[in-house]
Amino acid sequence: MQQHSTPGFVNVRGAREHNLKNVDLIIPRDALVVFTGISGSGKSSLAFGTLYAEAQRRYLESVSPYARRLFHQMPVPEVDEIEGLPPAVALQQQRGTPTTRSSVGSVSTLSNLMRMLFSRAGDYPKGQDIIHAEAFSPNTPEGACPTCHGMGRIYDATEESMVPDPNLTIRERAVAAWPTAWQGQNYRDILTTMGYDVDKPWKDLPQKLRNWILFTEEQPTVPVYASFTLEEVKDALKRKMEPSYMGTFMGARKYVMHTFANTQSAMMKKRVQQYMLSTPCPECHGKRLRRESLSVKFGGMDIAEISAIPLKRLYEMMQGKIKAVPDEQHPEKAMVIQRIAVDLVARLQVMLDLGLGYLSLERSTPTLSPGELQRLRLATQVRSNLFGVVYVLDEPSAGLHPADTQSLLRALDRLKAAGNSLFVVEHDLEVIRHADWIVDVGPLAGEKGGTILYSGATEGLERIAGSITAKYLFNKLPPARHEPRTASHWLQLQGITRNNLQQLDVSFPLHLFTAVTGVSGSGKSSLVSQALVELVAAHLGTSVAEEEEAPDLAEDKPETLEGRIVGGMDQVKRMLLVDQKAIGRTPRSNLATYTGLFDHVRKLFAATKAAKARKYDAGRFSFNMPKGRCENCNGEGFVMVELLFLPSVYAPCPVCHGSRYNAKTLEIKYKEKNIAEVLQMTVDEAYHFFEDDSAVHHSLHVLREVGLGYLRLGQPATELSGGEAQRIKLATELQRMGRGNTLYILDEPTTGLHPADVDKLMVQLNLLVDAGNTVIVVEHNMRVLAGSDWVIDIGPGAGEEGGKIVAQGTPGEVAKVKESKTAAFLGRYL
Repeated sequence: MQQHSTPGFVNVRGAREHNLKNVDLIIPRDALVVFTGISGSGKSSLAFGTLYAEAQRRYLESVSPYARRLFHQMPVPEVDEIEGLPPAVALQQQRGTPTTRSSVGSVSTLSNLMRMLFSRAGDYPKGQDIIHAEAFSPNTPEGACPTCHGMGRIYDATEESMVPDPNLTIRERAVAAWPTAWQGQNYRDILTTMGYDVDKPWKDLPQKLRNWILFTEEQPTVPVYASFTLEEVKDALKRKMEPSYMGTFMGARKYVMHTFANTQSAMMKKRVQQYMLSTPCPECHGKRLRRESLSVKFGGMDIAEISAIPLKRLYEMMQGKIKAVPDEQHPEKAMVIQRIAVDLVARLQVMLDLGLGYLSLERSTPTLSPGELQRLRLATQVRSNLFGVVYVLDEPSAGLHPADTQSLLRALDRLKAAGNSLFVVEHDLEVIRHADWIVDVGPLAGEKGGTILYSGATEGLERIAGSITAKYLFNKLPPARHEPRTASHWLQLQGITRNNLQQLDVSFPLHLFTAVTGVSGSGKSSLVSQALVELVAAHLGTSVAEEEEAPDLAEDKPETLEGRIVGGMDQVKRMLLVDQKAIGRTPRSNLATYTGLFDHVRKLFAATKAAKARKYDAGRFSFNMPKGRCENCNGEGFVMVELLFLPSVYAPCPVCHGSRYNAKTLEIKYKEKNIAEVLQMTVDEAYHFFEDDSAVHHSLHVLREVGLGYLRLGQPATELSGGEAQRIKLATELQRMGRGNTLYILDEPTTGLHPADVDKLMVQLNLLVDAGNTVIVVEHNMRVLAGSDWVIDIGPGAGEEGGKIVAQGTPGEVAKVKESKTAAFLGRYL
């Protein structure tokens, strides 16, 4: 029977994406619809995997096949039918776009307006011609400083950077910048042919020769006699002996610069980068623009200086220009200023509303948090004047202090008032309360989720017995009373200067649970995730683990300029930063391999009678080892099928049917299951399956306790969210928890967590403290603050107006501090 569509509503029938159980759903358009449910319940599969993916597919069908290739296409969703779905814009929590040339000004398009302003209404020096707007951009040939090509820094390799230890000989790899493998050997052999002694310490070689080896642009080609000594080579040349091959020399600096400019490999780029030094460009002093562009001023500043001030100050400056005084000699200039100022002020107003007033136009997007980037893109959309569009948002409240959530809701209301629909995946109770319509997905996560518990107006959710969200939304589950512990030792920091922190003194209680909070941009991450982490790491003599990717050279990493630890380090033996970076970049990395659980499981399989009879060791049961894995897909489980003009499709491997293993390996069973079937289990299923094995069982128990029971053991790292990756790291650590005296630092661990999962997480973090460790979290979640021992509130505002300690003490003490923006919100939970 044909169902009739309801006007003004989106009709979904038979959605089966991910864990959705053949879901039918009707949701209103032109409304704020919030999708809630515990982590892993299926709400993102519904909002992004089904609704957004389908809206995008329909739009792309109207575009030419050529243009279609330029989009990042989502896979076609598993759904029978969707009616009444308008075009959609997704604002997902992406980690910032990796290019450093992308900035707040370019994402928000404010930089274009500023360039127009400078070009048409700037104050030019006498006699200088007017220059076009593009000459005010460092990313164009017209604007870029010719010395540093618009980078603001120049990069070079010096003798000190390329030869770190001059006591070594060339054979002992004194020229560290050369490649380590055959190519480096080749350069050494060429020098021997040319008559140089590669066994003499570098410092004893004549300076002229050292300069030639490092800095020559020449590339002589000479006969090479592999592994001959200097004497043997002289003899071979005299006898005109046949060489091993002809080798071409390259100076070390040329090799470094050439590799850096041309390599496609991030590893190689990172390797040569360590031999390069960067200094501010002497021509533009780091401003990235040519002289003519920097000579034009507006309000007494050049465009680089204006791009460096906080948006809040820019807003105040531009407000003064709206009522421009008519200029008798240049009436058109006054008009241009007024027109652009009106537009700038309106755009900046939205950004200030969203709590972004502390950012500057030049701030590069990779340095923004996912929440900041999402709000920046939201601000751009609020001014775009689109209507009739569905905006699909992923936790827009992430990283927002409750005081800033109010302004976020105002921005969402403006988008709705312009005639748009908002589909928001959210856990924040304030945002959920503000919704016109709630879709509650559940009841639990993974296999136990994927059904719609409720879809309707907010107040109706209270009657739904099976809804966990309802219990929190209607205050049926007050937070557990927590009696704060008292500290006997303190980690004392003095004179911290970094970003907006100026000579800040702060003490963190040891062996306690501390929450550091404050409005967005107040300086909490600068203090905890940066300054504190770097100072403790330096004290312990360890480095802060770098990301696997090569950092971008143009990135000015903010350093902790000043600061020292003056007490308490005798109580800290190790430090662990539990962040939201991925646990692996490829599908080969997964929950089981990362936590070490897989090693135990493989040993269990290798210990079975059948495996012993065939002499299979634990390595046989790894899909990364040639002996055990399927040869057709090399243990990937998938093969890529290229389709002309369409996104490439991954299809299950036709030989192993996605199991990743070869048939012989799969014949071995442990309790009636083969290794591939075990990897398909969720953590919850495996918990019951392995109850006889204490090591595996303990591992799985901890994963369940941090709310990850719904994940499959073999779920590829590439499919996990930042919050899931962070909780896997935490669980891995909780398994080892015998140590005590460890400092755990977590930045916003509740991201992506339903209040029910937040409560579970708190239990686990408190176990770490009970075992003699220190936990410090940067957090906005008031349930977490209420359950902590000590709260440090940074502020009072953001950017220049922040960076100070407004209040500190037990949650009860902080809730009484009038000046604290956190106090009023915290008070409701105590």
